[in-house]
Amino acid sequence: MKKKIGLLTSGSDLPGLNAAIRAIGKTARSRDMEVIGFQDGFYGLIHNQYTHIEPSQLSGILTTGGTILGTSRDAPHQMVVNNKVVDMTDDAIKTYHKHGLSALVCLGGRETHESAHLLSQQGLNIITLPKALDNHIAMTDTSVGYDTALGVAAEAIDRLHSTAHSHHRIIIVEIMGHDSGWLTLGAGIAGGADVILIPEMPFEVEKVAEAILARNKENKRFSIIAVAEGAKPRDYFEFHERLRRENERKRTGADRKVVEAQLDRAESRYIMDNAALLDSRLATLTGLETRITILGYLLRGGVPSAVDRLLATQLGTACISLITSGQFGVMASVQGDNIVPVPLEQVVNKTKRVPPDHPWLASARELGTCMGD
Repeated sequence: MKKKIGLLTSGSDLPGLNAAIRAIGKTARSRDMEVIGFQDGFYGLIHNQYTHIEPSQLSGILTTGGTILGTSRDAPHQMVVNNKVVDMTDDAIKTYHKHGLSALVCLGGRETHESAHLLSQQGLNIITLPKALDNHIAMTDTSVGYDTALGVAAEAIDRLHSTAHSHHRIIIVEIMGHDSGWLTLGAGIAGGADVILIPEMPFEVEKVAEAILARNKENKRFSIIAVAEGAKPRDYFEFHERLRRENERKRTGADRKVVEAQLDRAESRYIMDNAALLDSRLATLTGLETRITILGYLLRGGVPSAVDRLLATQLGTACISLITSGQFGVMASVQGDNIVPVPLEQVVNKTKRVPPDHPWLASARELGTCMGD
């Protein structure tokens, strides 16, 4: 009897997913395995919405962005039904067994790995593949989508140099990365940004303004600032820490939870307005004209780079080898030139952040790049 493999893509879309789907489908077929794809992530698994992956579907998708299976941010244990959060893990398990799956492969980011881990704990044979344009997944050197996004962000900075130089402006480039600065740091260095601000390093706006004014004195009458969407000034942390301490001292029980929720919402609003607030403060401190460019979803679209195609293909073929050898409850991790299975419990609830002694940071500082600290 043929082994039947389930496959889904979950979380945000990005370039390289189709390359991974192609590799899994073609390799599985060469080993006489059947593959079915669940549509729109875990939503399709829960509601049994699927398609049989045929060879014709795998043709011509190597260079196509997005995912032919569709995706969503739904999680089996936290499905929203009639405006209520419902645990539908049992429905996902029923679909798995209904199809007689030998394994379920989940391509996704941090939240996908957490959902996959919970299903693995329920006895399902699970393998995950890492994808994350900001490269924040723990226990892997890199993830599908990161190299493409890095190239797009660096090219955007390249293009902004000409208008910044012509108009003598400060241009702030906001780059994706809520809690990890790999993408902003890499693109900022590659694109020659004058200031790089990342979530791992609280910055001082005054230091940034000083660096810009110092450039002006040297007749460098423009500056490019690469800022991660999750980067925050030091006084922001100090302010919120005081609020949280006050909340801890004064409130208990339900009241505390209400205030904590309010603080969390305030933090989310800050992240949304991060670049605008930085723009306003720098304009005041420097007296210079500023402009903002938010790359946002541009980083997720388009043709995957050659590196991402290679990576996705390597991960996809390695995934089928893991299934053949019966290794489940693992993520296929990139470690050097090899793909290594790492237990999901070592991956979930962790974030890969830029360490303070990373060589990229040392190189940026040697170049005179302001990190805001």
